[in-house]
Amino acid sequence: MILYGISTCDTCKKALKALEAAGRDVTFRDIRAQPLSEAEIDKIVMEFGDRAVNKQSTTYRGFNDFLKASDPEAQIAAQPAVMKRPVIDAGGKFYLGWDDAVQAALL
Repeated sequence: MILYGISTCDTCKKALKALEAAGRDVTFRDIRAQPLSEAEIDKIVMEFGDRAVNKQSTTYRGFNDFLKASDPEAQIAAQPAVMKRPVIDAGGKFYLGWDDAVQAALL
C-alpha cells in the first residue's frame, strides 16, 4: 500500500498512523520530495477527475488564471501540494482523502 501525501499534512499523518496501527504495510511517498511521474498523475486524475485537486487550498488560490484554467494533470505537475491528500493506492484500488468511508474500507 502506498500513501501519497506531504510530510507536513496532518490528515496524511493521521491516515499513516491509523493504517500502521491496523497492521497494514504502508509506504509513505512525500510528493514534494519525490514528485509524481506523469503516468502516476494521469492514473490519479483518471480515477478521481478534478476532485484530485484541492481547490480550497492556498496553493490553488495562488495559481494564476492560466493555471487555474489548466487541466488537473498540469496543476498537479506544476504544484504537487495542490493534490487533495492523501491518495492511497491499496493494491491498484485508489482512495482519496481520509473520511469515514475510506477508513471503513481500509481499517
